[in-house]
Amino acid sequence: MIRLIKNVVYLRTSTEEQNPELQIQSILSLFDGDEYIVYKEQQSAFKDKDRVEFERIKKLINKRAFTDLYVWDLDRLFRNRLNLVDFFKYCSMKGVKIHSYRQKWLEDLNKAPSPWNEIMSDLLVQIMGWMAEEESTKKSARVKNAIRHKDGKTISYKGNKWGRKSLPKQTKDKIIELHLQGESTRSISGKVLTWKNGNSKNVSKSAVHKIIKEFNAKKESKL
Repeated sequence: MIRLIKNVVYLRTSTEEQNPELQIQSILSLFDGDEYIVYKEQQSAFKDKDRVEFERIKKLINKRAFTDLYVWDLDRLFRNRLNLVDFFKYCSMKGVKIHSYRQKWLEDLNKAPSPWNEIMSDLLVQIMGWMAEEESTKKSARVKNAIRHKDGKTISYKGNKWGRKSLPKQTKDKIIELHLQGESTRSISGKVLTWKNGNSKNVSKSAVHKIIKEFNAKKESKL
């Protein structure tokens, strides 16, 4: 099939706080101003089915529509080792070379004669895949280690309670007082205020319901 374009650039970040445009200048330094198309998205490398732009690139690869795929780092493609290796093999079969700004050793592999380029590429990509998997595992472990459970509460490693802060005692007492006067949950929510960052707002109906439920449970346990 006739090539539509030579270079395709894939930019991926995993969160809304990151800017994929920060990767483009580094990637463009790998080639000299040839024509290129950029595909960019913000999505996890683990959620392949949700990566719309990456799926478009794979369709172009299948059609042999371009020759060179550029990324900032190989983990922009996949963090799973087996998926990364399979993708390299697929690109090789379709005549597409992969280039990465963070893994410039790929340039030497792309220039190596066959079959050494394929042998070394497979080995090094396996290693990079292992490294990506290990980093993801470590990141997950760091998050889990930062969380502790104590007395039925979730707290950080510094001892700070996670989740919504409890309402002040005087606010809870006011809710119980109105409840004992026969006020409904909706009515109590409309009468009791709480403060956050200097601003007042009505206590939510769910918070009122929870406090009344806890109060009734304690009362029943004493009977």
